[in-house]
Amino acid sequence: MQPTRVSFPDGSLTGEGEVLIVDRDSAVIVVDATPFHPVDHTWPDQPGDSGTLTVDGIRLEVSEAVMAALSDEGELFVAGDIPVKRGAAGWTWLVAHRIDGGIPEEIAHGVTAALAVDGERRAELSRGHTACHLASLALDAALADLWRKEIAVDPLGHPDFEGRANQTSRIHADGSVDEYRLGKSLRKAGFDPEGFAETLAAREARIDELLAEWVASGGASRVDADGPSIIDRRFWRCELPEGEVGFLCGGTHAHSLAEFASITVSLDLTDPQLLVMTTTAVPAG
Repeated sequence: MQPTRVSFPDGSLTGEGEVLIVDRDSAVIVVDATPFHPVDHTWPDQPGDSGTLTVDGIRLEVSEAVMAALSDEGELFVAGDIPVKRGAAGWTWLVAHRIDGGIPEEIAHGVTAALAVDGERRAELSRGHTACHLASLALDAALADLWRKEIAVDPLGHPDFEGRANQTSRIHADGSVDEYRLGKSLRKAGFDPEGFAETLAAREARIDELLAEWVASGGASRVDADGPSIIDRRFWRCELPEGEVGFLCGGTHAHSLAEFASITVSLDLTDPQLLVMTTTAVPAG
């Protein structure tokens, strides 16, 4: 068996695939090719797509697409039960479709399934993911003067606060919530948390200012993939006034910044050692 071929990087919402695995215990179906984006079991920032899977006129509701892994011994593991990181040797990596209400006995491997992703939900999550990345770049830029030592930089050349401090990221419809740890290690790396706390409102305003400039530019946004399988590397790339930016990303994204009316953030430092950034995107009318 080969890794699942995926078409979501180019924005596909429909496709066909041969049913390879029907696991009624886990209520999942695996096909050889799918347009569904699965939630990653190791970094579950973006939820998996939902939609439908139809076989011989039987329409099944897909609650969420998830990662699955088949061991060389033939044992299937799904989502959080997968014991290794994606891409580990000795495993075949697959996209599994969770089926609501159980899988009818008529569904068997070897048949062709028609797959259709919920396009509205995909669009909402894609805007949320693009907004999340843009907010992180704007955050890095707004905090650049708070570093007393040199550290690695982000794609725009600013000190990579995002890469240093981010501990969780959760994408949702038209937005995201990111948490950053402001602990001793960050202080040792040269960051000034007291200066940040004293100027929090100004930093938030600067982030919103940058995001407004970027949204107004209407730049193109896309996902480039090294290959068609679920384990091939994928990169998000976006045209900004400062130039093209990009980095590794397994999710889905808006096709253009013209899809946004606005992107704004809210910074919360209620706990002085934990920054919570809530990003809100408003879609263009």
